[in-house]
Amino acid sequence: MKSDSTPLFPAQVLREYSLIGDGERGAVIGPRGDVVWMCAPQWDSPAVFSSLVGGSGVFAVTPLNPRHVWGGHYDDGTLIWNSRWVTTDGIVECREALAMPGDPAMTVLMRHIRLISGTAPVRILLQPRPGFGRNGVDFFRSNDGVWSGASDAGMRLRISGMGQAKVIDGMLRQDIQLGPGGEHHLVLELSSKLLPSRPPRPADLWAATVQAWSASVPAMDETVTPADARRAYAVLRGMTGSTGAMVAAATLGLPERAKAKRNYDYRYAWIRDQCFAGQAAGAGAPTDLLDSAVHFVSERLLTDGISLKPAYTVTGGKVPDEHPLDLPGYPGGTDIMGNRVNKQFQLDSFGEALLLFATAARHDHLEAVHWLAVEQAVAAIEAKWDVPDAGIWELGNERWTQSRLSCVAGLKAIAPYAPATHAAALDQLAGLILTHTQSTCTHPSGRWQRSPADDRIDAALLLPAIRGALPARDPRSLATAEAVRKELLDDGYVYRYRHGPGPLADSEGAFLLCGFNLALTEHQQGNTVEAVRLFERNRSACGSPGLFTEEYDIEQRQLRGNFPQAFVHAALLETAHRLAEARAP
Repeated sequence: MKSDSTPLFPAQVLREYSLIGDGERGAVIGPRGDVVWMCAPQWDSPAVFSSLVGGSGVFAVTPLNPRHVWGGHYDDGTLIWNSRWVTTDGIVECREALAMPGDPAMTVLMRHIRLISGTAPVRILLQPRPGFGRNGVDFFRSNDGVWSGASDAGMRLRISGMGQAKVIDGMLRQDIQLGPGGEHHLVLELSSKLLPSRPPRPADLWAATVQAWSASVPAMDETVTPADARRAYAVLRGMTGSTGAMVAAATLGLPERAKAKRNYDYRYAWIRDQCFAGQAAGAGAPTDLLDSAVHFVSERLLTDGISLKPAYTVTGGKVPDEHPLDLPGYPGGTDIMGNRVNKQFQLDSFGEALLLFATAARHDHLEAVHWLAVEQAVAAIEAKWDVPDAGIWELGNERWTQSRLSCVAGLKAIAPYAPATHAAALDQLAGLILTHTQSTCTHPSGRWQRSPADDRIDAALLLPAIRGALPARDPRSLATAEAVRKELLDDGYVYRYRHGPGPLADSEGAFLLCGFNLALTEHQQGNTVEAVRLFERNRSACGSPGLFTEEYDIEQRQLRGNFPQAFVHAALLETAHRLAEARAP
């Protein structure tokens, strides 16, 4: 039901939130040490903590002194977050992570409180509310001071490190004041199955988690920004589970524009986004994330073939229809769960899949079973390349230029790795689609236009040259890039397309994916200084923890949309790789 009560921790701007993740689920943490969002056991499960969208549930470690300022940082190459509070009397930190390697059935959230200097007492609050706040939890304490509980929905929980807590209005509460050099561990376990007989040792959990991250994230020394590339890779790794699926974002209902009804549920795996991430993960040496993307996308193609959906649940199931949760929502947003994408056809997904498979083949990571998926993607393109689709921006069905040119790029990319008897047929199909597209979608000025019926410029039309559908110096590529610069570029940021005659910012925020893509275009065309300038400009459009959303409000310098957005981190990662390379001839 709707809640009108004043929340303990009111919503903050998105730039102040951090994310911890283990691949199977993630938790969003606010600047006052409050877990504002976590779904369990998996990304698309009902939330246990949902105050981000006006729900309930609390797990907070927060300074008792109201006069404090917040900061924090990630351990390098991980999603291990360190909150830091400076009070008038001292400094205290809280290191937090979801235990790695992630277990699909078991959520383990660790918090390690450390006094840095002076005195800085903190308050610990715990009140899980599974089912988006619909289900309560009854607590009981064992003889060793460990609290356990169970919800009406069957979720079991255990919290160690709150042995002195009291239950006040259904919430566990404990205040602690550490001495010089003092530390305190909290371990929260959540599962729909029986918990292990004994709580885990915090030292063992932390050691395993640090080791898992160390083994998962490459050094990225060959990129132009190794630290940011490692963080981007860590975000993608933390959002990719054991099935190989990568969720598009951790959250739902965060507005792209206040009260504009553009509030979606992104806790699912988009084929296109997964392909973007896989190509980014294979831009340098081959990585586990490349293999994960190939596995998940090939499984979906082998299962559904020509009926491939644009998005799936992390287990490969159907994305549910949109429906409200009856929560207030994030300010300016809504509480919509599910996604309308489940009813769409997106042609470019097949082209992106072939580009992903070509990246794997270049590293000799494409196995025989994956070639069966290649055949499914090619058959789908052959049958449906002239069928109207929703396109990359998921709009009304149209013969979108970018969708068709994505297929051209994919066919050309995979052809060199195909058996000789098939390569010629792939090139021939690519030539047929390209010839038809250029005859119907070339603007009188010589650039690409969005579709036969829509002559506007679109930043998505940078992708065909980036992906090799046609050369970077082709007159259409040059004219398209110039039109994007002239019509969609503002102060180093790029918008998707023009909605109407007014200023670009009147309709939506700048699209960070497009900003990085223009940087790739400039690099490809030999404009090195401009490529780096665009990269640096868009690299700065993140919050304090270094996380990106889909859009960026240039005027207010604020993040807009669901959080964090995986494909923006993939775009940063790929651009960091490409800018370190010499421009291709």
